[in-house]
Amino acid sequence: MSYRTSNTGINAILFDSGKVLNGPVTGHWFISPNFFNFIDEKIFRSIDKQIRNKAFHKANTYISRQSMIRNEDEELLHFIEFYRIFAAELPQLGLDEELIKAIASDLVFNYDKYKFYSDAIELIPELSKTYKLAVVSDAWPSLDNVFKQAGLRDYFSSFIISSIKGVSKPHELMYKAALEELEVSPSEAIFVDDNIRNCDGAEKLGVHSMVLSRDIKQYLYNRITSPRHSIVRNLNDLMKKIK
Repeated sequence: MSYRTSNTGINAILFDSGKVLNGPVTGHWFISPNFFNFIDEKIFRSIDKQIRNKAFHKANTYISRQSMIRNEDEELLHFIEFYRIFAAELPQLGLDEELIKAIASDLVFNYDKYKFYSDAIELIPELSKTYKLAVVSDAWPSLDNVFKQAGLRDYFSSFIISSIKGVSKPHELMYKAALEELEVSPSEAIFVDDNIRNCDGAEKLGVHSMVLSRDIKQYLYNRITSPRHSIVRNLNDLMKKIK
């Protein structure tokens, strides 16, 4: 792939995935697209929200501790355990092993589980004409196929997933791996993430970062509380800043 020359000295953009380029189609990262084909939605909604959230939190504590998940088969096994924990916390859902495996499989192998923001679909191809692009995400192996399903994977020359690397942001290896694969120096790159802590991790390596806050309340909060950071609302704002 050939690139036009940037006028800013920036030759690469490293993107976080979740909340920057996409989000869950259901509005919840652990409610898969066909979740309510396996769970009675009326019963689920009848359970106090705090109790539901506690069940998700306990299961999330488990999955967050699994630092090394190298492929989708391993991802499936861990999410089966995730939903076993979830089911044990909410016995009223009546989830047996078959249903637990079905939900886990839907979460891992349903590559339509995330919806890409319209500006990402529109601008990623355009940005790839001028910049080398990378994804640097705290995620699991199936994310690669999500991008392929959306027709966006080929625009990224580097695709760094935390569970495959065995570390998560803001560990320096996440950023360094992308820089090495793109063959650019830190000063030639911009990192875009919704998490200020992750942006600070990139800044320590000399990578300029931008905090992308799509939610207006979060955007205003970040503008007030983090004046030293570059805060943008979307990819259109990003393009204006780097031109």
